[in-house]
Amino acid sequence: MRHRSVADLMTPNAVVVQPGTSFTEIAHLLDEYDITAVPVVDEDERPVGVVSEADLLHRRTTKPGPSTAEALMTSPAVVARPEWSAVRAARTMERKKVKRLPVVDGSGRLIGVISRSDLVQLFLRRDRAIQEEILEEVLTCTMGVEPSAVTVDVTDGTVTLSGTLERKSLVPIAVRMCESVDGVVEVVDRLTAAHDDTAAHDDTAAHDDTAAHDDTAAHDDTAAHDDTAAQRHAPQPARPVRHRAPEGEGA
Repeated sequence: MRHRSVADLMTPNAVVVQPGTSFTEIAHLLDEYDITAVPVVDEDERPVGVVSEADLLHRRTTKPGPSTAEALMTSPAVVARPEWSAVRAARTMERKKVKRLPVVDGSGRLIGVISRSDLVQLFLRRDRAIQEEILEEVLTCTMGVEPSAVTVDVTDGTVTLSGTLERKSLVPIAVRMCESVDGVVEVVDRLTAAHDDTAAHDDTAAHDDTAAHDDTAAHDDTAAHDDTAAQRHAPQPARPVRHRAPEGEGA
């Protein structure tokens, strides 16, 4: 089961600017290419920052100053790697509060840009493709489930699983694996199980707890017995002996 990576989704040959690019030129580029931000790269094509629409607006609402990309940009640039999963890229965007990430290779050079709109493409995947991946790769190949045992229905990215698995412990595993498939919005679990192996596990755990408790109680009883025996056989302190002075010897 292969997940689509940043390299699969990114836009190569991204629009870039240099540190000396002017405010007006940056604004024209954002409008012409219908983008919300542009990477600023040095002479080696390595991102040193990003200028966004918010950066341009912030400059216009504050006191005048230098209006080059170097002065406007947010630095350092938050970047992604081509091998990252789409989920990791989305989480980075959310955590850093950005809409686009420059994508760099192993040497740090820019090779593309991935945006929120690129990530949304995952959820435009055909229902039929999602269904086939779950049936063939998740259930049959990975989990070893007979194709006839589970029915998979997909509507607008919502997956409904129904049928019977061999063991109850497999149900949450199947649900989690289906949730990780590209394009899945939600998983509705209607699975049942032929055998409840979770109950046996609970009984074993309860038995282990009881046995541990019994062992502890037995140990405490033995320790108490040993302490009593030790006390019984311990040498008693010598009783004081009073000596009477011989008659005739006086004070």
